[in-house]
Amino acid sequence: MTSRALKVALVCGVAVTLASCGTVRRNLPFGLGRSDEAAATASEGQRISVLEFEQQLAPSAALSGRDFFLPGPQAATAWTQPGGTPENLVEHVIAAPNFQVAWRRSIGQGSQVPGTVMAPVVASDGKLFTLDGDSTVAAVSADSGDILWRTDIKPEGLARGGFGGGVAYAGGKVFVSSGYRVMTALDANTGAVLWRTTVDSPIHGAPTVVGNRVYAIDVDSQLFAFDVNTGAQAWAYRGIAEPARIMRASSPAVSGDTVIAPFSSGELVAVRAANGQAVWQQVLSRTSRTSALSEVRDVAGRPVVSRGTIYGVSHSGLLSALDLRSGQPKWQLPVTGVNAPLPVGAVVYVVSKSGQLIVANRDTGQIYWTRELNEGRERNEGGFLGFFDRQVRPSWSGPILASNRLVMVNSFGEAVAFDPKTGAEQSRLNLGAAAYIAPSAYNGALYVLTDRGELVCIR
Repeated sequence: MTSRALKVALVCGVAVTLASCGTVRRNLPFGLGRSDEAAATASEGQRISVLEFEQQLAPSAALSGRDFFLPGPQAATAWTQPGGTPENLVEHVIAAPNFQVAWRRSIGQGSQVPGTVMAPVVASDGKLFTLDGDSTVAAVSADSGDILWRTDIKPEGLARGGFGGGVAYAGGKVFVSSGYRVMTALDANTGAVLWRTTVDSPIHGAPTVVGNRVYAIDVDSQLFAFDVNTGAQAWAYRGIAEPARIMRASSPAVSGDTVIAPFSSGELVAVRAANGQAVWQQVLSRTSRTSALSEVRDVAGRPVVSRGTIYGVSHSGLLSALDLRSGQPKWQLPVTGVNAPLPVGAVVYVVSKSGQLIVANRDTGQIYWTRELNEGRERNEGGFLGFFDRQVRPSWSGPILASNRLVMVNSFGEAVAFDPKTGAEQSRLNLGAAAYIAPSAYNGALYVLTDRGELVCIR
């Protein structure tokens, strides 16, 4: 009996055995186990696909094939916020010129149930600061990867139940948000707890720290401002609560006296840093979408402020360039995204959720070119004895422009470098595990935290 025939025989045997089970019967192949009874149908309402619908974007005829300006790389001597700076803007850094793995180090627990590795790496004063899937903060030597200290920030008596959070650095302190409903400040040299402040709801995104304030957003769309020295709450702003979220969380951007808060409702709200009073609000949401997933409006990618313009993208399918002072849109594109856009030079890069790299003119939104990142990367997973496989594509995080390479990481465990002018793939590295967090840059290196809880240094 051939291998193929054996597979068929086995499947049919299992099918006959289980045909009496209604749940199984409805899903059997070849019509096995099905009765002649009419199938139940929805009496009213509309059935819609849960598959992502995303409009394919075409290059502008006026810009297709044209060159554009990119600034030269600059040294990254600190990466103190989840997006590098309070404005979440780092244009072009000197990092990883050889694009080779220098070292790997476990920083603690990887993603598990219920813990999840979600926090970008921050760096300053020769140290990298990370948050693992078990809410433990680690300080790591940027040169050697040696662990300098670890601090468990879970409240006493709560061993499980919280996930997410993140870290930021300022003034010799590491500020930590967490899914355990606490904000914590640690001594950056020792890991000692300096203060703790309890909040009403979990905080899944990393904080942003500027001056004497730490800003963070909880899962109920509340933006908090805390005093950096005491942890006392200075003010709070409540946005529209939205229970439908995705497994990513954003951080506020701060530019001057304005805090830009992204909420799960699809809102971008500008408030005054001094008192939390709202200045304007905009919703990054497309009302004409037909996909069920488009109803999740979460702004999961960090908003980026550059030259008086805010660039933000939502899960419901809108990339917007907004005026910082008024909130009025300058241009918009139909893009579904969960990563922060990257404005640099004359363009803005953004990666769609479906894996399309888009390069648009930063002033007009006209498109220079697009690239399908997943072309040739699909693979089959799951199934039973070779049947019912599903095709899987990687999800991407980034990009970052480093030493004239556009670098991204993906859920297949790759770090991939692309030509920033053409989108052509240049090289790739094996990270050893899936990566869902964009790389951070510090002192000539890129640092990637994998889903397994391993920190990878690329030089």
